Amino acid sequence: MNNKIINFIRNEFDTKEFIPLHVPTFRGNEKKYLNSCIDSTYVSSVGSFVDDFELFMSKITKTTKTTAVVNGTSGLQVGLRLVGVKKGDEVITQGLTFVATANAIAYNNASPIFLDVDLDTMGLSPKAVNDFLEEFGELKEDGCYNKKSGKKISACMPMHTFGFPVHLSELITICEKWRIPIVEDAAESLGSEYKGKPTGSFGEVGVFSFNGNKIVTCGGGGAIVTNNIRLGEKAKFLTTTAKQPHSYEYVHNELGYNFRMPNINAALACAQLEQLDSFLENKRKLANKYMNFFKSEGIKFRTENKNSKANYWLMCVELNDKDERNLFLEKTNGANVMTRPIWQLMHRLPMYKDCQRDEQKNALFLEERIVNIPSSVR
Repeated sequence: MNNKIINFIRNEFDTKEFIPLHVPTFRGNEKKYLNSCIDSTYVSSVGSFVDDFELFMSKITKTTKTTAVVNGTSGLQVGLRLVGVKKGDEVITQGLTFVATANAIAYNNASPIFLDVDLDTMGLSPKAVNDFLEEFGELKEDGCYNKKSGKKISACMPMHTFGFPVHLSELITICEKWRIPIVEDAAESLGSEYKGKPTGSFGEVGVFSFNGNKIVTCGGGGAIVTNNIRLGEKAKFLTTTAKQPHSYEYVHNELGYNFRMPNINAALACAQLEQLDSFLENKRKLANKYMNFFKSEGIKFRTENKNSKANYWLMCVELNDKDERNLFLEKTNGANVMTRPIWQLMHRLPMYKDCQRDEQKNALFLEERIVNIPSSVR
């Protein structure tokens, strides 16, 4: 690796200082809305900005109901419960993902089944899901069961890696055949589209994250979106401690969660969502520059597929092998340009080492080669 790559990145971000992987950009109504929220005294779990945020997210994702939550992980946990995941069940997901995907399954006292990803999307492979279900799936009156474990497979949770949508049409067809509901982990894909429709709107439930490193942030925060009004209302109920409406009595008739997004975070989120289109345009311009540059250097820059539109949240390159990846990481980080490898496969983590999985052939290939590069909105 030569200094040309480092110099190119420094020139794009116009600094000789440390370049982070992804930092938030606040240049809209953030301070105005935060001051308004503070002046209202409604800074906690009730307030007009929470309502505005939920309406804004439904409009962006073209869904009928949004529930604001404290973070994306809690949204996934609740989303799985909404579609019927219970203690002792299993959930199909990808082995190459951020740990929150697997943790959300475990929080429901269920077990993940880790399947391979596609090379082009880096997300859950429909073929891998189909192959697994043809070998291990068994349809019964109340759903799909795993012939190996005897447990019910209650959901399938694909994750749109770095904002690149998985092959949803094929996955939906397979899951419908096996009567397995889909919960989309869309945490990284706000603004991404598949065949002209927003990610998060395909599954029974979709979940987004607004963590500090996301394309739109409110410090923390998440959102559960759905086109099923019943599930949407249930999401709101469960995340507000399962409290039944009453003018003064505290009545809770099932186990709920205090997963509410504070109004002060929602104020920040609303200001950020107003700028989403400009953020996406900015990122697309940077992605095109990276694509042309890395092509000239003989390095593969990961781009969107034909039927999808990526938000390019975290941009990444694919190196030739693990040694080249390690050298790239060493040289860039040594020059104060932050780069990061893709995640370790979930079965390598001690708490998930015994989970059922397939060969993970593509996931292993990508684990050794993918590196994220600075991707902030400038």
